[in-house]
Amino acid sequence: MTLTYSSYLRLDELLGLQRPVSDGPEHDETLFIIIHQVYELWFKEVLHELDHLNRLLEARDAPRALHTLKRVLTVLKVVVAQIDVLETMTPMEFLSFRDRLETGSGFQSLQFRELEFLLGRKDPKALERYPAGGDHRARLDRRLAAPTVWDAFLRYVAAEGYEVPTAHLGRDVTQPIEPSPEIQRLLIDVYRSNPTAASVCERLVDLDEGVQEWRYRHVKMVQRTIGTRRGTGGSAGAEYLMTTLNQPAFPDLWAIRTDL
Repeated sequence: MTLTYSSYLRLDELLGLQRPVSDGPEHDETLFIIIHQVYELWFKEVLHELDHLNRLLEARDAPRALHTLKRVLTVLKVVVAQIDVLETMTPMEFLSFRDRLETGSGFQSLQFRELEFLLGRKDPKALERYPAGGDHRARLDRRLAAPTVWDAFLRYVAAEGYEVPTAHLGRDVTQPIEPSPEIQRLLIDVYRSNPTAASVCERLVDLDEGVQEWRYRHVKMVQRTIGTRRGTGGSAGAEYLMTTLNQPAFPDLWAIRTDL
């Protein structure tokens, strides 16, 4: 069979995946489904790129690492901009089908949990939401046990000739990243002596800021749409999401700003 635009992109299958569950169905449910399906596609791409970034940092390939980070940052801008589209849906329009979502919630997004783990926000409690023995649990188990972007970055810095403490290079990667005064002192030296490595540092700050911007916009969208109602998946809704704000993935890169 000849390859076509439609067959290559599996368009018949793709465009058949929007299946509203509301009666009618409600007009805005199609928008809601498409926005969240597109989010998951972008999460897949960001995971794909950040895994590639880790390999490039391990290989000490700074130019391609910077290029990859630029791509991820551009994707994050698109992800944030999608909230503008979602916010064209009024609270009443969302409430017209919200009850039909039952326990379905973005809180259950496996790929976003993977992204959090890859960026160092490791939380073993997140595993409890996925049944043992299932594919999703296995994927998250692998992410929990795998090095983060920060771990790959520290190995890159060590390969550049800086004395990264052994305790940090061999840390327990299942644990969250904690700020370290010795790493901060080392990073100040990197900024002052290695322009290329300093550029990698700055793009990581951009990445961190981009994810935090998405979290903030997501919180405000939830607040304006459902107020203080509980989330459909049983979470505290906007109240829970507020607790995720202002928690940088790379705290040491933020801590050194005053001393540069």
